[in-house]
Amino acid sequence: MHRPLTPAQTTQAAPRAGLTLRVRGQVQGVGFRPTVWHVARALELSGEVCNDGEGVWVQLYGPTSQLEAFEPALRRACPPLARIERIEHQWNDYRECPGFNIRPSRGGTLDTPITPDAATCPACLAEITDPADRRHGYAFTNCTHCGPRLSIVRQIPYDRANTSMSAFPLCPACQSEYDDPADRRFHAQPNACSECGPRLWAEDATGPLEGDPIEHAVWVVRNGGILALKGIGGFHLICDARNAQAVETLRARKRRPAKPFALMAVDLDQVRQYARLSDTEATLLTSAAAPVVLLEALPGHGLPEALAPGQNTLGFMLPYSPLHHLLMDRLEGPIVATSGNLGGLPPCTNNAQARSKLAKVADIYLMHNREILNRVDDSVVRVLGDQTQVLRRARGYAPAPIGLPPGFAQARQVLAYGGELKNTFCLIKSGQAILSQHMGDLENLETCEDYEHNLALYEGLFEHRPEVLAVDLHPEYISTKRGRDDAATTGLPLQEIQHHHAHIAACLADNGWPLDDGPVIGIALDGIGMGDDGTLWGGEILLADYLGYRRLAHLMPAPLPGGAQAMREPWRNALAQLWGILGDRLQSVLPRLSDDWKTLPVGAVEQMLRRGIHCPTASSTGRLFDAVAAILGLCVSRQHFEGQAALALEARTGLAQCHDESDRAYPLQAARDCAPWVIDPRPMWHPLLRDLEDNTPKDVIAARFHAGLARAFAEAAIRLARQQGLDHITLSGGVMQNRLLLPLMQEKIEAAGLKTLIHRQAPANDGGLALGQAVIAAARTLQEEH
Repeated sequence: MHRPLTPAQTTQAAPRAGLTLRVRGQVQGVGFRPTVWHVARALELSGEVCNDGEGVWVQLYGPTSQLEAFEPALRRACPPLARIERIEHQWNDYRECPGFNIRPSRGGTLDTPITPDAATCPACLAEITDPADRRHGYAFTNCTHCGPRLSIVRQIPYDRANTSMSAFPLCPACQSEYDDPADRRFHAQPNACSECGPRLWAEDATGPLEGDPIEHAVWVVRNGGILALKGIGGFHLICDARNAQAVETLRARKRRPAKPFALMAVDLDQVRQYARLSDTEATLLTSAAAPVVLLEALPGHGLPEALAPGQNTLGFMLPYSPLHHLLMDRLEGPIVATSGNLGGLPPCTNNAQARSKLAKVADIYLMHNREILNRVDDSVVRVLGDQTQVLRRARGYAPAPIGLPPGFAQARQVLAYGGELKNTFCLIKSGQAILSQHMGDLENLETCEDYEHNLALYEGLFEHRPEVLAVDLHPEYISTKRGRDDAATTGLPLQEIQHHHAHIAACLADNGWPLDDGPVIGIALDGIGMGDDGTLWGGEILLADYLGYRRLAHLMPAPLPGGAQAMREPWRNALAQLWGILGDRLQSVLPRLSDDWKTLPVGAVEQMLRRGIHCPTASSTGRLFDAVAAILGLCVSRQHFEGQAALALEARTGLAQCHDESDRAYPLQAARDCAPWVIDPRPMWHPLLRDLEDNTPKDVIAARFHAGLARAFAEAAIRLARQQGLDHITLSGGVMQNRLLLPLMQEKIEAAGLKTLIHRQAPANDGGLALGQAVIAAARTLQEEH
């Protein structure tokens, strides 16, 4: 809440006065100064406005009543991409000033965010679809309310000369718009038209194609071909989503056998033909961020199963660039719009790279000559109840800062390097966390190169000079090695942060939990993370705050036969679980299992388990999901992407069925006579195997597993919270993105009179890990200083 404006140190308001405003937040490059200009002129105030290193500075002169009306009017008129965090004001003496003017930017310490890329606004869309408009059909139309930002910026200040638009001098008509404060393109750095801006063309393996490039692309898609389209932050691979053969061809060429494809529909009505759509989901689809939204697929929706094999959800987005709009306007149905890469690699961003990497994938390319300087993937979100979860934070969200909770205002500048999978990094500066866009898994060279590029980019864009470094505890993570090397080179202090503590801290920061508000009970469920005892953790209940943690309970560790192989091959985890309850009687169960088991080297792995050779243990919830999915034959021999087995198990049932089966939920037993407590899954296996032998439907078995797992962790956390006298429980880790497990646990905890905290702005998976690392390092440094 802002305080009412009253002239300082006066007992009676003068009829005329001066007022200086400092506006902080996302207020540069979004049309904010023209908005100030319009509001000031409407209130007949004189003065000036300019950008500087701290945001937007405004000096106003005029009647006191009009000055008091200015801030409320400004907030009401706030541009769509702007975000006002706070407005500071200081009253001063009245001066005569001719009119109200927009002044050139001033220098100073940078404390303002670079704006995320934004979807085409309604005004620009109207222009490109209006035959009478000079931008009719122009694929690079934008204004201060929309268009590319992070993807085209090279360095600060955010001026045209420091973007990839520097190659395109403005024509007189565009320059006039750029210079006019009354125009919505005033100082829109990517402003362009067909006379002066980027150019679009179509090409195939033989070279550029004559004629309308959009028409060439439409013909290929309609006829079952594959299109590579250069978008905002990278290339898309596109085909007709209704054509099963085209979808299978894309999977084969892209080498992506199972991971679901993202879809693009022309509008909300088209989405509703294939998926259930709530008001919240519709708002997300049509927002400036324009993410991919995971939606519940309609039964019998008619689209090919190969779009999302074994899933009951579809990921839809709407066109978010003029080029996408122009393409979709000529197509009759939804399209696949997946990342323009080969399996596991980052999307291509430049023309030469696409021609080389996608030569055996795409039949035709839609190319342009506006350089993509920074790769930015599509964001992915999901709505559970009325709660929005960000699963992948990238285009439209990054690099918008996340305000830190009370107590962190004086935190030193921190650089946190993130994890190994779904990598992001995080900067802390001026009481804000700047979480990078999703980059992916650091196990391949191309992603590592992108990681290095973005570390340097963000250091420059945010004038960040780290004073503390933070890494994951796992010594073999590439991000950890990079952080350790930097600490050794610079002499900066290095904080090594336990993986699951970072998950809980990220959730606390995401919810604005004040630094001094004490600990919570944190449930962190994921694949694996290095524990402070040198073993692998992944099913944890912690007593935690920003400064530290204590392990109160965990899932019983199980062997990982073959180590890293067990993370890719679910059947190995199933054998490890069955070995734990059956021992030498293991072979008696195998005939009940699916045919996929018949060709597996079960005997060799059984010997590994018997001898304890190459079988590190892990308290991993993710591997428990793998084991159940393999036993049910849903995903047995190999996972083609992380979480495939767990997703297959989740997709087999629904929340209502989990409730229906709660009385028959499989039991997991918490041993409370030790410290930490151990949540033992062994009791669940005998009833599960009986159900399997009795041909109980797999959806019922999946429901009983989810209900039992949720109950075991929720009940343990409730009991521990009461022991500790606490009333908040945080839910974090990649498993907490499960659309069944999360609400089941929330319901159980809240029914006990306790409160839950879940992720909202940062992913619960390892994409949010860097945020947790950063706030822990910041908190510890603040404690040392005081």
